[in-house]
Amino acid sequence: MTNDDLTLVVTGATGRTGGRVARAAEAAGLRVRPASRATGFAWDDPTTWADTLRGADAAYLVYPPDIGVPGAAGAVGALAREAVALGVRRLVLLSGRGQGSARPAEEALIASGAEWTIVRASWFTQNFSEGPMADGLRFTGDLVFPADEVTEPFLDLADVAEVVVRTVVEGQTYVGRALDLSGPRLMTFREAVAEIGRAAGRELTYTPVTSEQYAEVLTGFGLPSGEVAFLVGEFGSLLDGHNSYSSADGVREVLGRAPRDFTEFARDAAAEGAWKV
Repeated sequence: MTNDDLTLVVTGATGRTGGRVARAAEAAGLRVRPASRATGFAWDDPTTWADTLRGADAAYLVYPPDIGVPGAAGAVGALAREAVALGVRRLVLLSGRGQGSARPAEEALIASGAEWTIVRASWFTQNFSEGPMADGLRFTGDLVFPADEVTEPFLDLADVAEVVVRTVVEGQTYVGRALDLSGPRLMTFREAVAEIGRAAGRELTYTPVTSEQYAEVLTGFGLPSGEVAFLVGEFGSLLDGHNSYSSADGVREVLGRAPRDFTEFARDAAAEGAWKV
């Protein structure tokens, strides 16, 4: 079977990771079937799943807003079982590296009978250029975040997308494996913001805050109290230092090259105007 014989369902196809996976899959010659509310697919409506999955060869699963939220395991498991029943045996799940709350969803995928691969990703570089963190840098010149001075090996989503596509294309090579992915070097959030400032030609700052203070910030953005509590709890567990190591070998093993460095990300995002007011 050649690449252009493969049909890949991409959930979250209009989102931060799904959009990149869809583009990488198309570049590799796969037929991409986008799955989002725009195409009639919804994670919270199982009646929409069959039409999306039927006739596909593989699926990329990303659960919004996060793989660790309550209900994710039930939905991932149910969709995976339906996919297998419809003949879509090859499933790739996006998960979080060192994220304990993600394990129930991972286990649900494994128990489904699918030919599974789990991609456990570290903190995305694009969190600095897309979404609420980027808005803070763009409009106030300051990143307010509860990470103290912990280090993180920031990972470029372009690498994640290429890894996902490779695991689909190469079939059995990565079945039954959980791949840990990260960027090539450890940086504090303060160092990352400084590097972004140099690339953008702006004076940018980083202000570490407590979890309680950050909860107030999120509440001010209008987020529901339940989502605020979840996010603050997740950040507290993910940014306690246990992820302060690089697992760049995961990217190197699959792609045969080193992961993209933060400097390259900051340069390209700045050139695209990510932090221009």
